[in-house]
Amino acid sequence: MAVTVRFAPSPTGRIHAGNIRTALINWMFAHAKHGRLILRLDDTDAERSTEEFAAGIREDLAWLGLDWAEQVRQSDRFARYDAAVEKLKAGGRLYPAYETPEELELKRKRQLARGRPPVYDRAALKLNEEERTRLEAKGCKPHWRFKLESRDVVWDDLVRGRQHVDAASLSDPVLVRADGTYLYTLPSVVDDIDLGITHVIRGEDHVVNTAPQIQLFEALSATAPAFGHHSLLVGAEGQALSKRDRSLSIEGLREEGIEALAVTTYVATLGTSDPVAPHANLDELARGFDFGKLSRAPARFDPHELRLLNAKVLHMLPFSAVAGRLSAMGVSGGEAFWHAVQSNLSVLADAAAWWRVVNGPLKPVITDASICDQAVVLLPPEPWDEQTWERLAAAVKQATGAKGKALFQPLRLALTAREHGPELKHLLPLIGKARATARLEGKTA
Repeated sequence: MAVTVRFAPSPTGRIHAGNIRTALINWMFAHAKHGRLILRLDDTDAERSTEEFAAGIREDLAWLGLDWAEQVRQSDRFARYDAAVEKLKAGGRLYPAYETPEELELKRKRQLARGRPPVYDRAALKLNEEERTRLEAKGCKPHWRFKLESRDVVWDDLVRGRQHVDAASLSDPVLVRADGTYLYTLPSVVDDIDLGITHVIRGEDHVVNTAPQIQLFEALSATAPAFGHHSLLVGAEGQALSKRDRSLSIEGLREEGIEALAVTTYVATLGTSDPVAPHANLDELARGFDFGKLSRAPARFDPHELRLLNAKVLHMLPFSAVAGRLSAMGVSGGEAFWHAVQSNLSVLADAAAWWRVVNGPLKPVITDASICDQAVVLLPPEPWDEQTWERLAAAVKQATGAKGKALFQPLRLALTAREHGPELKHLLPLIGKARATARLEGKTA
């Protein structure tokens, strides 16, 4: 069977780096296996889910280069969930329970006080028809629990190896709330069955959920997919990532100027045995994907480390990869300009500042007028190439006796108004003789 995986975000906010870890692992696995990724929008929460967030999720994934074969919305599939509920009721696996949240909390506290695990006591199963009728006549609406079989549930996790959970140690999960709305578990399992999901790859916070879900697959006459639970990303200080933290959202990172390839490379290699290093493209990442490389320890997402990686990604990008974006910023220096400034960029927007240095107008900084005046006299005729700067510096050195920093710094400040930057042998031909002459004379050009 062809590999089919899914990424299932809730459109209740913009996705962050932790969500992308799950999306990226699913995408790389499917890509490596020539399979398909389905984007499933878990939008059953009608109050918090919005089309704006759904569009934002698609925008973020597309920006990162993560494509999908199909998109489905849970809000379009309530008839399928209703049918599954009726099947579970008919099979005696779904039963009504009438305890209020307050009553359940009181039970939990009593069990903990007695040193017992806070597992639901199945009191609802002891109610007879007359008692249920009386409760409903009083206005009590039931929530519906899935009756677990008291047995060990075992699976071979793609990341964590052999896993087992004693279902007898778990509360029967609520699948349908008293108001008739669905919790996550039942729609997710029904979707996985209908969409032919072969592998469910998600965060380790879902490990315990797996045992009830496997039993639910079986109760619905389906074979459970393979499961893999990767470690979670945490913040640089070990804190959980949040949709409310804009600095870690994909939208926020994009607005900061972080490259999509830097984000995917960082998230894909973080918490693995591979070094955090730039990659040429997503295909290269997918070719190197292996569940065996994933560490079980939480991986720390450090924005500073991401920014350092972002610079390295920019330093290796060919001009063709950025030409359109440079043009949109008003930078028209072409490939020669890109190679001149590339190694000095932290974000691509920095290129615009260097284009202003090259193209002007720029107010020069004159710290040694005698050296600058001599340089004007010695400027050779154009055309200029990368050897022009070396010949000019050598001639000024011979004429003035200045050397080292005393020679180069006054010339750099006059030509660029900056103490540091790209090599002048690359910049000088781009600045050109007219602007260079004016700047060395102390004129804005």
